[in-house]
Amino acid sequence: MTVRGKTARHGVLATAAAVAVLAPLGAAPASAAQTVTLRGGWAAFTRCPVDNPAMLAATGSAPDGSGSSALCVTADSPSGSIKLGNTTATTGDTNLQAGLAGSFSGGFSVVSPAGGAIASAPVSVPGGLLGLICPSSIPVISAICQEIVNSPLNRVTAAVRPAGRPSHFNFAAGLAMGQPILTLPVKVQLRNPILGSGCYIGSNADPIVLKPENLVTPKLATRRFDPNGTPDPSRGALEDVIATGKQGDNSFSVPGATGCGGLLSAVIDPVLNAKEGLPSPAGHNSLVLNNAVTSIATYVNSSSVYPHEGEDLSAAWHSAVLP
Repeated sequence: MTVRGKTARHGVLATAAAVAVLAPLGAAPASAAQTVTLRGGWAAFTRCPVDNPAMLAATGSAPDGSGSSALCVTADSPSGSIKLGNTTATTGDTNLQAGLAGSFSGGFSVVSPAGGAIASAPVSVPGGLLGLICPSSIPVISAICQEIVNSPLNRVTAAVRPAGRPSHFNFAAGLAMGQPILTLPVKVQLRNPILGSGCYIGSNADPIVLKPENLVTPKLATRRFDPNGTPDPSRGALEDVIATGKQGDNSFSVPGATGCGGLLSAVIDPVLNAKEGLPSPAGHNSLVLNNAVTSIATYVNSSSVYPHEGEDLSAAWHSAVLP
């Protein structure tokens, strides 16, 4: 029996911490799997994509670095803040879940659950539409401003959407300060009946590129459990590695908003961008995640014990699902 060393576990933790930075930004629609209830040690990992082919293909990570592993990741953030241009918003409680598939020697890719990795209520934009485009000397904008005073139409929410695949994972950065953990392209959708459904800050072609890092050295803890989730501190086959800390990024630039107001976007886009200071260069934007708690579930032992790690992980997860 060969036990995975601390270096391997810490490498996974670094990746998990990197993914956690997404949490305060907003939410993609939650998947139906979010309603699943799991036993014991699995309780936090309700949306882990254990049946994804990339996860099932894991063969176990051998001592020489060969093979592959599959792990579950969840991140919770009770509070934080994000500043884009002239707007700063407080973030609410948000949950992110994903899988990691790959190897400690060759790197891991992030596997999102069906419906998206992030599940959270949308974030309200301070001041609403009045704050984004009013006052204005343009007649059509002035008319909108008059109509939305003291109206539910003023409320604007923001939700982050993926704008490309994460890349450039750096395991060592997860244990250090001041080093980017990964590169993450995103775009922010602004929602309001007047802005329509196509109003975005950033796009797939011109995304907001986040490179989050640890702002403090994370505190680490572990707990072990049996495949069906029953806590087993001394002999549990699986281990939940938990990191708590503060993360953020102030290196990213923010593109201008486009597509806001449908047919009126040619008028609304420039007004919104001028009011909000967009595009905003690097150094004028920031992301901070306070008290971020990131957990990963991984087998304690190597492929000498779990030669079909991906399939074993899936079977274990399903055995913990409560009726």
